[in-house]
Amino acid sequence: MTAWPLSEGPDAALLGSFAAGFSGKASARIAVAVSGGGDSVALLHMALRAPFGWQVTAMTVDHGLRAQSAVEAAGVAAYCASAGISHHTLRWDGPTPDGNLMDQARQARFALIAARARAVGIDHILLGHTADDNAESFLMNLARSAGIDGLSGMRTEWSDQGVHWHRPLLQLTRSALRDYLTRNAVAWIDDPSNDNLRFTRVKARRAVTALAPLGITPETLSATIANLADARQALVRVTARAAEAIVHSSGALILPRDFLGQLDSEIARRLLSGLIRWMNGAPYTPRGSQLFALQTALAAGGKTQLGGVLFRPLKGDWHITREPRAVQGPVPLGQIWDHRWRITGPDTPTCEIRALGPDGLALCPDWRNHGTRQALMTSPAVWSGDTLIAAPLAGKAGQDVAQYQADVSQPLPDFILSH
Repeated sequence: MTAWPLSEGPDAALLGSFAAGFSGKASARIAVAVSGGGDSVALLHMALRAPFGWQVTAMTVDHGLRAQSAVEAAGVAAYCASAGISHHTLRWDGPTPDGNLMDQARQARFALIAARARAVGIDHILLGHTADDNAESFLMNLARSAGIDGLSGMRTEWSDQGVHWHRPLLQLTRSALRDYLTRNAVAWIDDPSNDNLRFTRVKARRAVTALAPLGITPETLSATIANLADARQALVRVTARAAEAIVHSSGALILPRDFLGQLDSEIARRLLSGLIRWMNGAPYTPRGSQLFALQTALAAGGKTQLGGVLFRPLKGDWHITREPRAVQGPVPLGQIWDHRWRITGPDTPTCEIRALGPDGLALCPDWRNHGTRQALMTSPAVWSGDTLIAAPLAGKAGQDVAQYQADVSQPLPDFILSH
């Protein structure tokens, strides 16, 4: 494989665009999500040529949704083996009977890749979305009467599920990447579902082609998306600054009762949406009608909830906690629990993380010195069967309490900035 040509040759512009987003990430261990399609194969090839000293691993998710998927995953594995690249094939158990199939597959892909990356000590994951994907999403969201969030394009980078995600190809077109692969004699797989008009994205792809005579292309739409993204980012920064006024205490967020009324309605809506997603880990923001109903209930001053997040008036403030019935079930020690909590401490095979709950709270006699009952019952605790090993936020549990610490994986203002 030839060295990186930053200033000459037909690959120079593409490789330069790819490299632009990676300053300061030299020598990182990275994973590339590779389906076998042209976009992800080009991404992997570019990552291997990058002058950053990267240790590159490829990961392929076999969704099992098509008969050819296992063969395609094996093809990627064979290519990686021939090139000396570490490769992992990750298999999905399949969709639930209800819900959007493509959305379930997308969420499963992210979760599987993130879990394997954490397990092998990889912090950065590269995804192969292109300018064409951005243009198609723009038209699909336009059809849904989306606002600025839906029309400002895919994120170029963000942190979630304990890893950092990157989309370094968003300024490059699908055709340019295939030309790159052809020049470098690299083969790829064409997914037949990309021509199936049952899928909305395929219809959007056809629409982008039809709009070309008007000068509406992936390149011109990319410029529009970039302008909208700048405007959206300004709103996000204001929202993140507003979030700094919210106090985090033992798993609860404490919001002054009159604070929302002092904000512009758009910022108040974004703040509520952000803190709900920070607590419940939902991939999407609540619907506008749900947020409006929440704001109406808060203005009336009564207890309310949305998305597994409970809002209670207490001593002149809003205390915001998880609903007990909504918290995540047990996970092994070392994994992120309930979307935001990390616990560090001695790792034993019998230990797991789950909610402290009322039974665990009863074993912490001085819990009142550490937080409210509602917050602490939904806080993370270390259990071995029915034995409480540690309750870091409640301040007391067994002999090992001092050895365990619980921290949120990302403070609320940082979460808002990255989401």
